Amino acid sequence: MSERLPVVSGAQLATALGRAGWESVRQRGSHMRLKHPDHDRALVVPLHRELKRGTLAAIMRDAGLSREELLRLL
Repeated sequence: MSERLPVVSGAQLATALGRAGWESVRQRGSHMRLKHPDHDRALVVPLHRELKRGTLAAIMRDAGLSREELLRLL
């Protein structure tokens, strides 16, 4: 069985994604949109105090990050 995902805030996730090369292109309210030069897909990260596991898993999948990579970037 795989390990559980860590509990992170939206701001912590946005910072970790920034270390992975994702850049903030705009923000509307509590949602930040990130783009990567090598990906044609944009990520939307809700800047909430705590992200739900399913939301975090979907963002990681779209960004192409594994659990280990996320832990290293945090």
